[in-house]
Amino acid sequence: MEPLLLTGARLVDVGTPNVGLVAATGGHQATRPTFDGGRAGLFDLLVSGGRVVAVGAAGSVDGGGAERVELDGRTVLPGLWDQHVHLTQWALVRRRLDVSGASSAAEAAALVRDRLADGPPEPGTALVGYGFRDGLWPDAPTAELLDAVAGSVPVVLVSGDLHCAWLSTAGLRFVGVGAHPTGVLRESEWLPLAAVVDRAPDHLADAWVADAAAAAAARGVVGVVDLEITDNLTAWRRRFADGFDALRVRAGVWTPWLDDVLAEGLRTGDALPGTGGLLEQGPFKVVTDGSLNTRTAYCHDPYPGLSGPDAHGILSVPPDELVQLMKRADGGGLRCAIHAIGDHANALALDAFAATGARGSVEHAQLLDEADLARFAELGVIASVQPEHAMDDRDIADRHWAGRTGRAFPYGALDDAGAVLALGSDAPVAALDPWAAVAAAVYRARDGRAPWHPEQRIGLRTALEASTDGRGLRPVVGGPADLVVLDADPLAVGPGGGAGADGGADAEAGAAAAALRKTAVAGTLLAGRWTHRTF
Repeated sequence: MEPLLLTGARLVDVGTPNVGLVAATGGHQATRPTFDGGRAGLFDLLVSGGRVVAVGAAGSVDGGGAERVELDGRTVLPGLWDQHVHLTQWALVRRRLDVSGASSAAEAAALVRDRLADGPPEPGTALVGYGFRDGLWPDAPTAELLDAVAGSVPVVLVSGDLHCAWLSTAGLRFVGVGAHPTGVLRESEWLPLAAVVDRAPDHLADAWVADAAAAAAARGVVGVVDLEITDNLTAWRRRFADGFDALRVRAGVWTPWLDDVLAEGLRTGDALPGTGGLLEQGPFKVVTDGSLNTRTAYCHDPYPGLSGPDAHGILSVPPDELVQLMKRADGGGLRCAIHAIGDHANALALDAFAATGARGSVEHAQLLDEADLARFAELGVIASVQPEHAMDDRDIADRHWAGRTGRAFPYGALDDAGAVLALGSDAPVAALDPWAAVAAAVYRARDGRAPWHPEQRIGLRTALEASTDGRGLRPVVGGPADLVVLDADPLAVGPGGGAGADGGADAEAGAAAAALRKTAVAGTLLAGRWTHRTF
């Protein structure tokens, strides 16, 4: 690729890099340059061979025959990463019926009725919707309710957290289930069947993934950790062989395919041949509990109104089994990404890291005992969190984790305890948009509502540093030419320091959060070539 000379760039003030995240995720922190910008603080960056080869005051960098690109004072940051996605699921969801706005089962059924008024799905397929959250609904979702609007058409509605599905009678038959008392399949009833509705020909799925990746690049994303529940590495090898080049991808592996990865001798961070270094082996993923919306996240306290063996949620993987799995993965050089949402599940996940010495992350960490906050830093475990979930689930948490929400989604407390944070979306549970994640982490507010537990905010600088894969907030010489070009300095939008300090009055904080969500991305460079450009 041809060298580029980016001229007239604005760089943010340098803060302390997240060194722990560098070591944990495979990011590479080169020596930070010390210089002052010319032309009212502007800089030039020379990009060649996929890397940043020079950074200096405007007018001081000799670009030789490089293509000159005038940035006119736009801000340049290292490219953004989403540390937790299910990219194929996200690509599919972008084409499904959205029922996330339904406030009742009846309202969701009406959305199904309205969609079917435009015509049935193709023969042999089902009408698939996504995004419902029934934790606060006043009425119960039932197969009969969907039957009344869909008749013999198979309908499958997948919850926003992916941990359950609501099906019509024909939909139950479509996925191979007979009579069912409610039509709502939760956790182990549903998860093995999800592949039935996610099935699509490879050429279509790959095209939809490419489209989703292009949309991510338009938001400044240069890389993702893809934790799709499939033979992930095989799928990504195929895509890169077919020319995919929109993102860096760390392809996670699940237990059914762990032996294959270990037999191949792949370690987390290993680049796969023939992909230009864009495809790497990712972490080993284990789901140990359920979710808040389905009341299956594994907690010390029971859920209000529930009794019996599952009143505290569901522990999917017993501690002894988890330890053995993590030992195998760690012995083969794989980092471990352990899904834990409830406070008891998080405690057990941290226990397993302590018992094995494995490296890696707890994914979600939504409800924590105060005693466990410091253990993240002590054990070197990354808190891989998805801040937009706090906005989606605040009302559900207030009901089902009543009295405990002061330690729910506790990003400020984790930061104060020295934990390294890594931000993501868990797309399709939330949209693959790093600016939404950053805004939720910093302001704890959305849709004009007052901030929810504002004491758990983190600073804007911290949130941005948790979004650049450990590369800090300034491009550095020797680092990859994975860059995002912004029309404005994001640190000028709101508070940039401290643990989210006051953030202003509620109205002011809400306006700043909305502005941050709408951050204009003018361009994205991946290994020195444009994957998105508007100027």
